[in-house]
Amino acid sequence: MSEQRFNELRGEPVVYAVHRQNRTFLPAENRCPLCPTPATAGAMETEIPFPAFEIAVFDNLFPAFSAPEGAAEVVVYSDSHQGSLGTLAPERAEALMWVWRHRYQELGAREDVRYVLIFENRGVEVGVTLHHPHGQIYGYPFLPPVPRLELAADERLGGCALCTLLSQELKDGRRVLFENESVIAYVPFAARWPYEVHLVMHQHRPSLLDCSDAELRLLAEGLQRLVRGYDALFARPFPYVMVVHQAPTDGQRQGHLHVEFYPPLRTAEKLKYLAGSEQGAGTFIGDTLPEESSLALREAIARAG
Repeated sequence: MSEQRFNELRGEPVVYAVHRQNRTFLPAENRCPLCPTPATAGAMETEIPFPAFEIAVFDNLFPAFSAPEGAAEVVVYSDSHQGSLGTLAPERAEALMWVWRHRYQELGAREDVRYVLIFENRGVEVGVTLHHPHGQIYGYPFLPPVPRLELAADERLGGCALCTLLSQELKDGRRVLFENESVIAYVPFAARWPYEVHLVMHQHRPSLLDCSDAELRLLAEGLQRLVRGYDALFARPFPYVMVVHQAPTDGQRQGHLHVEFYPPLRTAEKLKYLAGSEQGAGTFIGDTLPEESSLALREAIARAG
């Protein structure tokens, strides 16, 4: 079981899940617990007891949260050990949006879940422990600090903060990477990470539950286009943290569905470290301007096609 404490100096909760210290760490491909279980006799049984699958969802064996105080799930994108969100077949990526939507709805209906966070950690640079293409879903028993800050931004700006920021980005245009009928991708004006990108719904949609079939398809299309562009930027698999921001599930309908990417690379070999100013003062110091990063990313996205 996890233990929750409150950091009075920072005004935020801290969760201790000490059992996670012993979770599986970067196993060889033939020992991957997210691959399908082979049908051959005597083969190693994985966490997915099927010889083949499309998308798998199951409770995390090393959860940060568990009932009756939240949830932690694993979402495996494919039964192939290789690949990424960007290389999935388009119909598989679209199906993933529906899986996300279903888990948001089901977990969010629980009384012990106040916020559902869908995310992916990609690359050892961000601390991933399994290489197989997958993401995770946390059901928090409290409203975490970041979505709380987003709600505060709504109040500060007198309405939906994302709608206001999206309008400003479209008007400026310099940091916009691409758009389709439903989503727009841009490097935000005050990006903290060198190649941070926000993928935002054009129309105000509090959550995946509010999206039409076409919007979910176009959201998947935008996500894949961005990830392929990231990989083309430095001609290597691009590490990132991807986070889906939606409305809290405690009855509030505030929020604007968007996906944020936090990539740690500032060059092909150099990482952006969270050092003294970032961790001690909470102020990011950037090495590149968002306008410069967006130009490089637009060119990479064009190359990736």
